[in-house]
Order: sequence, then structure tokens, then C-alpha cells
Amino acid sequence: MKIIVLGAGRVGSTIARDLDGDARFHVTVADRDPQRLAELESRWSLHGERVDFSLPSTVERAVADRDLVVSAVPGFLGHRTLRAILETGTDVVDIAFFPEDPFTLGDLARDRGATAIVDCGVAPGLSNLLVGSAVARMDAAERVAIYVGGLPADPKPPYEYRAVFSPIDVIEEYTRPARTVVDGQVVTKPALSDVEQLAFDGIGTLEAFVTDGLRTLIDTVDCPQMIEKTLRYPGHADKVRLLRDTGFFSSEPTPVDGAEIRPIDLTTALLFPLWQREPDEEDVTVLRVVVDGTEDGKGLRRTYDLVDRLDPATGITSMARTTGYTAAVVARLLAAGEIEAEGVVAPEMLASNPTTVDAILAGLRQRGIDVRERSEPSISG
Repeated sequence: MKIIVLGAGRVGSTIARDLDGDARFHVTVADRDPQRLAELESRWSLHGERVDFSLPSTVERAVADRDLVVSAVPGFLGHRTLRAILETGTDVVDIAFFPEDPFTLGDLARDRGATAIVDCGVAPGLSNLLVGSAVARMDAAERVAIYVGGLPADPKPPYEYRAVFSPIDVIEEYTRPARTVVDGQVVTKPALSDVEQLAFDGIGTLEAFVTDGLRTLIDTVDCPQMIEKTLRYPGHADKVRLLRDTGFFSSEPTPVDGAEIRPIDLTTALLFPLWQREPDEEDVTVLRVVVDGTEDGKGLRRTYDLVDRLDPATGITSMARTTGYTAAVVARLLAAGEIEAEGVVAPEMLASNPTTVDAILAGLRQRGIDVRERSEPSISG
């Protein structure tokens, strides 16, 4: 089976390495950066192919003769890339996390007889699957809360943060209004608001603040209260909110000594070096999903916890592991015909089949990623 992974970054290369370990697959990694492809070929013997993702016609040519695509392109290219893939009728697992509504491509996917499993990372992705699994077992869901963060294991001041994915996407997360569900209605809140503190075993206390991470759950899950929050070390939200609220993230030019300067350009030039992860620096991914509802007429809370760290043997970061291996496990199931779906499918929609959920969680456990579930009585109901 011929599989192509679009994107040779940290996550894309992790997906490609995982799939390439299966003798059933012939894996190609596509990227526009020849140096990155050369490094993957020399280090991991991965076959590379230069592709300019900004041109849909080029994407179509690259994927047309493949059996399966995994899209790990930058978010701003994600929607048009997914459209180009679906035009060829090729099945795809997508982790591009683009801002557009993926379900607008549903008719195209069905018309071409293709399946697109979107938002298939850790959060969104694994988090959605866990929400869907909990809700499917309940009589009714009453509250969903998702907490997730990628963090340095050894935080350094002043921000106690390292960017484990594109830093500009982090700033977008801090500035984009966040959609939540309150009393059954979509309510928009400012990012970085509603700060609360939570304790995690082996990590300590983290702060959580609202971000726009519910995505497809808003449309697919019937629950009157839903929220997603990003996790950071305490104090981070106040520092970033101060930068945002005083205009340092603005893209509007500001006159300075006769020159026009965009504040965001100065901010990123100063901020990104502080957020740059060192090559051997350990990262940790923390995920908690809490679903309250009723089951057999009684109030019940299901909580899922995941704490994952960089793999010292391979050097693969925790964020690349949790994001990439989720996509790789789902891609294997899709390739094997064990996911029967057509059109655009969000991870929570896979949870209607408990066997699929079990297979995904088992695949992650095989790769050292262990999600722990606990249930307890809830005041719900």
C-alpha cells in the first residue's frame, strides 16, 4: 500500500517513521524543503519527494496514485490541501488543524468516495475521541471540559514555556476568540480568560485558560456545557494577556521614528527566541478530559488523564509522539479497512464503535502513551 505523508516537520516525520516500520506500506514523505528531506533520508532511510503545498494542482499530482494520505501541512494551507486531496478521491488522515470548517468538504469527499478523518492529533484528536466515547456510554452528557498543554519539563523564566509547535500558531491561539457552549448555546469568550488551577500527578499545579479548541465538538456532540482550556505553568496567562492587551500582537503598522513597524513583528523577534526549545530539552504533554452526565439514571463523571514525556531513546518530543502516533494509529486502521466511514469524519464520530476506540487506545499504549480512565459519582442528574 502506497502512503504519502505531506509535511516533513517534527510531527510529519514521526508519523512517517511509524508507518514505515510496517512492511505492508511503502511510505513517501513530501515537503518543499530539500534539506529536510535529505536529512530524513540519510538518518531514517525515508524516501522523500519535493512538493509545493501552496499549489493545489501539485498536491493533486503528488497524491493521485497513492492509497492513503496523511496531511501534516501548516494550518494556513490545510483546508486547500485537504480539498486537493479529496478531489483525487484518496483517503486521508489530517492533522493540519486549519481554521476553516472541515465539514464544508463533506459533500466533495462523499462524491469522490473518499474518507477524511480530520483533527486527528492529540487535542483536537485524542481528546475528541475520549469525549465521544464517554458521551456514547451515557444516557445524557451535561458537561465536557478539555484541558491540554505542551510544556517544558524544566520551566525557565520569564514565560516558563517552550513552543512545541509553530510559535506563530501559539500567538494565534492566544488572540483568537474562543467558542464555548453555555446552556446549549455557542458563546464566544476572550482567549486567556476564565483562569483556573488544577493539580496533576508528577507535574504539580498548572493554570488553565480558555482557548478555541472545541472545534468540531460544537457540531457533533449534544451537550449543554462544553469548554476547552490550554494548560501552562501558573502566571503565564497574565504575562501574555498583558502583551496582547497593550497591542504587542497587533498587525497594524505603528509609526516609530518615521518608520512604520508592525508590533507583531517586533514581538515575535523578541519572544520566539525565548520560546525556542533546545535540541535535547525534555517536553511534557498533559491532557485531561472530564465528562459529566447521567448513566443508568445516576450522575456520573468520567475523567481521562494523560501525561507523556519526550522519548530519550529516539529524541521524539512528547507533542510529536502524542500527535503523530494518534494519526499513525488511525491511519493504520483506515488502511486496514477497520474504519467504515465516508465523507469528513471527526475523531469523536469514530467513538460510536467501541472496538475502534479500543484499537486506537491499544495502539497508543504499544507506543508508550497510556490514557488512564476513572469514573466517580457526579452531582449531575
